[in-house]
Amino acid sequence: MKKTTFISLLSAFLFPLSCVIVTCFLLSGPQVDAVPMSAESTAPPSRPVKLIFIHHSSGENWLADENGGLGIALRDSNYFVSDTNYGWGPQDADAGFDTIGDHTDIGNWYSWFRGPHADTYLRSLYAESEQHSSYSRREDDPGGENEIIMFKSCFPNSNLMGDPADPVPPISNNPLRGQDTSSEYHTIANAKGIYSDLLEYFQTRQDKLFIVITAPPVSDPTFSANARAFNNWLVSDWLSGYPYKNVFVFDFYNVLTTNGGTPLANDLGRSDGNHHRWWNDAVQHKTDGDHDAQPDITEYPSSFGDDHPNRAGNLKATGEFIPLLNLAYNRWKAGGGSATTTTSASTTSTIPDDDDGGGEPCVLERIYGPDSGAAQQLRQFRDAVMSRAAQGGAAIRLYYAVVSPIGEKALFILQ
Repeated sequence: MKKTTFISLLSAFLFPLSCVIVTCFLLSGPQVDAVPMSAESTAPPSRPVKLIFIHHSSGENWLADENGGLGIALRDSNYFVSDTNYGWGPQDADAGFDTIGDHTDIGNWYSWFRGPHADTYLRSLYAESEQHSSYSRREDDPGGENEIIMFKSCFPNSNLMGDPADPVPPISNNPLRGQDTSSEYHTIANAKGIYSDLLEYFQTRQDKLFIVITAPPVSDPTFSANARAFNNWLVSDWLSGYPYKNVFVFDFYNVLTTNGGTPLANDLGRSDGNHHRWWNDAVQHKTDGDHDAQPDITEYPSSFGDDHPNRAGNLKATGEFIPLLNLAYNRWKAGGGSATTTTSASTTSTIPDDDDGGGEPCVLERIYGPDSGAAQQLRQFRDAVMSRAAQGGAAIRLYYAVVSPIGEKALFILQ
């Protein structure tokens, strides 16, 4: 038989085999966006993305259809939303009372993400798929863990004591760990220390996107300058030098410090005022738009003496937040947000095993057997390919990673 004829026959065999391999990789590996977005795109994800929001009453109002409409906006932007609320989750073993969901003050974030029982809390958080407040959401749970973790403290957290110039203590000596806003240690320096330490965990979980929502402002101006200084630090300085794209801050506080002339009217879309938004093809964090005597307090109280943001303020926040969330998501995915990550205890992967009981085994695994050397090699190869594909160009990368190497090796053997 002529060599050219043999090559043609081998190619006819290899092409369908490569298609089987590609199909197997796609079905048993992680789901990636079909067309990766630009890192600076504010377009929503092309597939449903699981998001969970840690909040209390202010977040509940923001999510509600009849209030801030955040749930509807997230649904319509392709996010499958779950949430935590009062009474959610495992018992708070650090505080010794109530559940971890009851405790969402700045000092409590240490317990959630860095404390001795954080693994217990986070295991439940990442697996949660239910609603714990009322809002509209997608009906189709895409399965798997939550990819986006949004968390917010309530407005009493804006009453930060101390001085912005006070030295930030190391986490080992930070007395705010596990404490609430009634603590004498609820100071701006200690709050900075809590958030700085969170990055030690966030950098180990680049398979998750962490969205920090700053605490809403209050009407009492006593500590309002500290709240402004702290939230400006979160937006502008906290992530300085952080090399990854899996953390983003939305300044909910700042958005709520200017209105449209009355607490019942917002200034969404106006050029003046305070905003955190996508504006003129760039992120705008505008903090100099309030010209009254108290520029750092809430301008959307629900009523006299009630600092929960009202509907007008929540609607403004929704309008400004969604494009920035999409931007953060696209930046994260462009930066390899689905790559294998290293935790403090072990190396973990977002790519599931083939034999986890979640569906039919891979075609090649059925051929070779789940424990064969060939199946293991193919699984490792699949993981490597899909990890690279998550950064963009999935179809092209799969073609050159699967079809081209097989063909080249076959031609090398025949020569």
